[in-house]
Amino acid sequence: MEYFDKEFCLEVWGPWACFTRPELKVERVSYDVITPSAARAIFQAIFWKPAIQWVITKIEVLNPIRTANIRRNEVGKLASGTPIFIEDARQQKNAIVLRDVRYRIYAKLVFIPLHKRKRKDKETLNPDIDREEADMLRKDENPGKYNAMFERRARKGQCFTQPYLGTREFSAQFRLVEADDKNLLLPIAEDRDFGISLYDLDFDANEKCPPALFYHPVMKQGTIIVPAPDSNEIYR
Repeated sequence: MEYFDKEFCLEVWGPWACFTRPELKVERVSYDVITPSAARAIFQAIFWKPAIQWVITKIEVLNPIRTANIRRNEVGKLASGTPIFIEDARQQKNAIVLRDVRYRIYAKLVFIPLHKRKRKDKETLNPDIDREEADMLRKDENPGKYNAMFERRARKGQCFTQPYLGTREFSAQFRLVEADDKNLLLPIAEDRDFGISLYDLDFDANEKCPPALFYHPVMKQGTIIVPAPDSNEIYR
């Protein structure tokens, strides 16, 4: 059976955002625009299943790019099974973050047939159900089923976890952009070269410790075209 990937659009916004540059370790400095990795996480917070994959295709910047310098409390230890006394591990650090952000993000819902999945459904993992029976349980799967589930959840504002803009304390509001929506905000009338930016993490290469992938985003009149994951415009 041949499957067709459907593209969806979300408008997301929030008072603060921080898409941390990985090359700056001590204090957080945000990229000037949302990364495809952070955009994908917003779609996954609304809807995700082992049968689908989100691929970001386009980002439209709707608000002017503005930054602010703030001081944040962070914990200087990792949780490793023992209690952490925050007063003993608290660190205050400066951060350069984005303020009053608003984006329109386009993404394709890519359906993954059962035989190509790395993460299987619970029926496949059940030892009382053999592989053939699991395949039979899933033979009714199709992209339309998952498209409808995402549309229903996004319209109602439902999500599995609260979407966020780079870090969890900067929560994101969202709405589904319908095909017949009118009076949409226009992207900012600005061209900018953002240099090399984080694209995503390559979970196919190593699921436990995925290497970073990078790309070169160029904004033209407020719009960034995001290359496909298998494009030669993606760098390791």
